[in-house]
Amino acid sequence: MLEQGIDGIEKLETGIPGFDFLSDGGLPLGRATLIAGTAGSSKTIFACQFLVEGIHRGENGVFVTFEEPPRALRKNMRGFGWDIQQWENEGKWVFVDASPQPGDRPIVSGEYDLGALIARIEHAVRKYKASRISLDSLGAIFSHLTDSAQVRSDLFRLASALRELEVTAIMTAERVEEYGEISRYGVEEFVADNVVIVRNVLADEKRRRTIEILKYRGTDHQKGEFPFTIINKKGIVIIPLSAIELEQKSSDIRITSGSEELDRMCGSGFFRDSIILVSGATGTGKTLMVTEFMDGGVANGERCLVFAFEESREQLIRNATGWGVDFKQMEKEGKLKVVCRYPETTNLENHLIMMKDIIQEFKPNRVAVDSLSALERVSTLKSFREFIIGLTSFIKQQEIGGLFTSTTPNLLGGASITDAHISTITDSIILLRYVEMYGEMRRGITVLKMRGSMHDKDIREFSIDHKGMHIGKPFRNVTGILAGTPMYTAQSEVERLSGLFNEKI
Repeated sequence: MLEQGIDGIEKLETGIPGFDFLSDGGLPLGRATLIAGTAGSSKTIFACQFLVEGIHRGENGVFVTFEEPPRALRKNMRGFGWDIQQWENEGKWVFVDASPQPGDRPIVSGEYDLGALIARIEHAVRKYKASRISLDSLGAIFSHLTDSAQVRSDLFRLASALRELEVTAIMTAERVEEYGEISRYGVEEFVADNVVIVRNVLADEKRRRTIEILKYRGTDHQKGEFPFTIINKKGIVIIPLSAIELEQKSSDIRITSGSEELDRMCGSGFFRDSIILVSGATGTGKTLMVTEFMDGGVANGERCLVFAFEESREQLIRNATGWGVDFKQMEKEGKLKVVCRYPETTNLENHLIMMKDIIQEFKPNRVAVDSLSALERVSTLKSFREFIIGLTSFIKQQEIGGLFTSTTPNLLGGASITDAHISTITDSIILLRYVEMYGEMRRGITVLKMRGSMHDKDIREFSIDHKGMHIGKPFRNVTGILAGTPMYTAQSEVERLSGLFNEKI
C-alpha cells in the first residue's frame, strides 16, 4: 500500500509494526534504505520481514544473500511462522544466492565482477515482477574486493541498477560499535538514500534493542531511538512512544475499590478510566488490595484481568481463598483471568506486547498488575519508564481501570514512592505503611493523591484478617508516619499513660 508523506514523497508501507509510524508512512518508493547494526541486532530479520509483509500485501520480493545460504534462512525464519519455501513455490519469493560455497577460495580485487550479480538480480526482478528487494549483507562484498575505490564504484553501480528497476530496496550492513561509525567500512551509507540503525545495547547487564532513522533523504521522520522487540510468529515489533497522544477520554463514572471504607476515603470510589498506584513495603496488603479490586469488579458484572509477576497462580488463588474470594469460580464464569509470568523469562518490551495482546483479546473492564517492582528489576530505568508509559496510555485509551502495585525499598516510610518515580503518571496513589507504636507494629493507609476529586487526607489504621482489609480510625497525635519516624505529642502520651492507669485500677 502506498502512502503520501506530508512532504509529497510517495512511500511504500513496510507493514513492520511501528516502523511506518516512525517513518511517516513507510520507505520512500523506489529508493534504497541501509539497515546498519552490529552482529545480532536483527538486520536479517528486518530484511526478511520487509519481504514477508510485502507478500501479505500482494507484492513479490527478491532476497539477495551474500552470507547465509538460502536453506539456512528458510530454517531460521520458520520460527516466525514464515514459510519461505511455499512462497518460492508460488513464485512470490525468489533467492539470488551469492553466499560463499564450501571450498570456495577468497577472490581478490580484479577477479570479482559485480556485473554478473546485477544481471541475476535484474532477471529475478523482471521475471517475478518483484517490487521489493532485500540484500543481506553488503559487508560480504568486501571479502571479494579489497580495493575500497572499486568497492565504492561497484556499490554505486548496484544502487543505480536498483533505481532503474524501480524497486524499493533494503540493504543491510554490519557495524563495529553500537554508537560508532555507521558501517564497518564507511562506504555503505553513501550508496543509500536512507539510513536506519538498529542497536542491541548492553546496559546494566541487560540487553535493550532500539531503532533509529538516521537519514531519510527529502522526507520527514520521527527523531531519536525507539525500543523494539522480536516476537515469535510476528517478527520485529517497534514500540513508538511518540505515537502516544494525550487524547484519552475522562469519565466521571466511579467504580468500587472493593472496600466500602476505602471508597469513602477516595470520594466515592475510583474513576472508571484511572490508573491507581498502591505503594507499600512487603506484607502491607498490596496483593490483598488487588484481590479486593478484582472482587469488587466481578460483583458489579465487570470482566477483570490480573497480571502477576511475583506469585504463582496457586499462591494467588490460595491467598484469595483465605480472604473469602473465590478466584477459581470467577474464572469458570469467565469474569476473571489470571496471568502469571516470571519477569526474567523475557525482556520488558516482550512483556508489554504480551500484555497488550491479552488485554485486546480478553477485553477486561479492570486490569491489575502485581507488581511493577518485579518488572523494574529486569530492565534499565529508561526501559522501565517507557514500559509504564506504554502500558498506562494503552489502558487509558481502552477506558479500562488499572491498579498497579509497587514495593517501596524501605520497611518504614521512604523518601519516594518508587525509585523510578512512576507516581507522576498515575491518577491516584494509595500508600500502605507499617507504623511502629510503643513496640508494636501496626498498619496505616492514606490516599496521597486523587486526581480530579476530593479525598480523605487522614492516615488511617487498618487490619487484615480472613475477611480481608478493615480500615479503622485515623492515627491521632502522631506525626512522621510516612517518613518512618513517628513522633508522639504530649497529649498522646498523656492518653496512653491514662489508659495504662485505668487498666491497673
